[in-house]
This record gives sequence, C-alpha cells and structure tokens, in this order.
Amino acid sequence: MKQHGSDVMARKADERFTNGRIHLPRRVVERPMRQVAKRLIMALTVLVATGLIVYFDRDGYHDNTDNGVDFLDSFYYATVTLSTTGYGDIVPASDAARLVNIFVITPLRVLFLIILVGTTLEVLTERTREEWRLNRWRSALRDHTVVVGFGTKGRSAIQTLCATGLKKMQIVVVDPSNKVIEAATAEGFVGVVGDATRSDVLLRAELQKARQVVIATQRDDTAVLVALTARQLNRSAKIVAAVREEENAPLLRQSGADAVITSASAAGRLLGLSVLSPSAGTVMEDLIQQGSGLDLVERPVIKAEVGKSVRETEDLVVSVLRGHRLLAYDDPAASPLQLTDRLITIVRATPSAPPPPDTRPLPQQ
Repeated sequence: MKQHGSDVMARKADERFTNGRIHLPRRVVERPMRQVAKRLIMALTVLVATGLIVYFDRDGYHDNTDNGVDFLDSFYYATVTLSTTGYGDIVPASDAARLVNIFVITPLRVLFLIILVGTTLEVLTERTREEWRLNRWRSALRDHTVVVGFGTKGRSAIQTLCATGLKKMQIVVVDPSNKVIEAATAEGFVGVVGDATRSDVLLRAELQKARQVVIATQRDDTAVLVALTARQLNRSAKIVAAVREEENAPLLRQSGADAVITSASAAGRLLGLSVLSPSAGTVMEDLIQQGSGLDLVERPVIKAEVGKSVRETEDLVVSVLRGHRLLAYDDPAASPLQLTDRLITIVRATPSAPPPPDTRPLPQQ
C-alpha cells in the first residue's frame, strides 16, 4: 500500500510538471552517444596537438626532475596544462616557449575546457534558445487552428486541413499524453501537453488568438467541457466538435460548438447505405476522403452567377449558405443567387499535391 501510494504521488507530480508544457517541432539531432564521441575526439585532438607543440620545442622547457623533456614529458605537460592543474615541475624556460604558451597553448586550454564543459553549456544554451523560440512563436501566431486530441479523428482532421494549404506551424495540438505530443511534434506540429478542459492549458495554445478549434476527444463529456472553456476564452472562434453519441450533440452546441459531427451515427449511416447500395456507399466514402474522386467544396458566388438559379451554375450545388442560413439546393429561397452567398458544391478532386512548403525559417535550436 505504501509503495502504491508513492507511485500515485509520483505520477501526479509528473503530471503537474508536464501539464501545459509547449513542445515546438524539433529538427533531427544527432544521437547522444555520437555527440559524446565527437567531443572526446575533439578533446584528444587538442591534447595531441598541444603535446606535439611542446615536444617540437622541448629545448625551451625545463624539467626540475632531470633537466630534460622527452616525448612522455611533453604529453604530461600538455595534460596538466590543459586541465589547469599546473604542478610546476615542467616550465617554459625560453622566450619562444613562453610566447607559444601565451598565444597557442592558452587558447588550446580554453578550447579544451569548453569541450569538457560542453554538456553544461549546451543545456544552458538550449534553455535560452527554447525560450527565445517560444517567445517568437507566441508573437507570430495569429488566426491559427487548435486541435484538441491527436487520435484517429484529430489526425484525419489535420490531414484535411493541411491538404487545403494550411501550414503545419499554424496548427497547435493539445493532448494529455506526452507520447502523443511527441508524435505530433515529430510530424512538424506545435504541441501542448495537458488537460484541454483547463483554461491555462488552452491559453498556452494561444486559443484566445485562434481562428478555429477542432475538438476530437475520446469522451463526449470531455468534449463538452473543452467547448465551454474554449468559447469562454474566444467568443469569435469557429468551434467544430465530434461526439460519439447523437444524444450529446445538442448539449455540445449549447456549450458553444458551431458544428457537431456525430461519429457513431455517421459511421452507422454509411454502413447501412453500403448494405442497401454498395455503389452509393462507395460514393459517400469517396466524398469523405480528401483529394480523391469527388470532393465537397465551399466557394463564394462569382459575379457571373448573380441572379441565376442554383441549377444554372456549372458546378453541382447541394446547398447555399446565405448569412447564417443553410438552404437546400431545391429550396425556392435559394434562387436567385446573391453576391454574398456561398455555395456548397461537389467537384471532381484534383490530384492531391503536397501542400506548399513553409518557406518561413524555423527558429534555430
């Protein structure tokens, strides 16, 4: 019981430490053992170079023991000099040897010490760089997308957004699992570890400046709490959420979600349609998949279409968005089309080319 209690306390302490932590995408870095090997080789190179310098000028040094400096004495002197031990048994006696110590061996000593304490310096530098990157990221982030949950639904939503040209640095993933966030950052997204029902975690994701929020949590009650918190922090953001059970959809809309997708009923509808008509099920599945076959696209009405009926447009229109009203294609009120309308159309998908690369330089690590 005592061991179990200590394990629970350790897990809670770890959660407090990682909760709300921001993870920026990282470039691929070398393995730690390779970095250590490189430092050892550099240190040995400096040591050998110093020893050879002393040996070639050995006549300018004085050994208090036998008045002669051989090959071993040269490397002994290089070792105690570079490590700043300095026993004083071997000293530079000639002017040339002393000048070499001032202008050559002293810089090598500094370089040797920098290599030895490189790990500590790297940790301090990395913290400074990380803080600088975070500040730069916060100041540049505007109108981004916050995705809560990086499971199957969250990944699919992000893939669709990226296929439309949204840059990866404009997406912030929030998830309570540290491993999930590590996977998200490995794919190039910014991640925040923590419980998205807490306002401080969403504030770290800069949700107050976001344009849209995608809620793809595993539990419906969690989705409701996230929607409430998100709407409280940002009144103008578009919030889209997914729920498992259709009976929870009205509650989620009341919590502030602009659109609610019922995953269980949608999957059931697709299954039933596929049973009745496999071809119709294939078409529906094709519409759901981004970048293949047919796609659903929302676009504005062009000037040439103003005043025409829905059926007179070149595209296959399924709905007309007029203000906050969504009109069916056969609704008499949908025609004639107005310049401020937006059309939901079915078009043939173009081959899905990869989104254009983000040419903005990432903050250096």
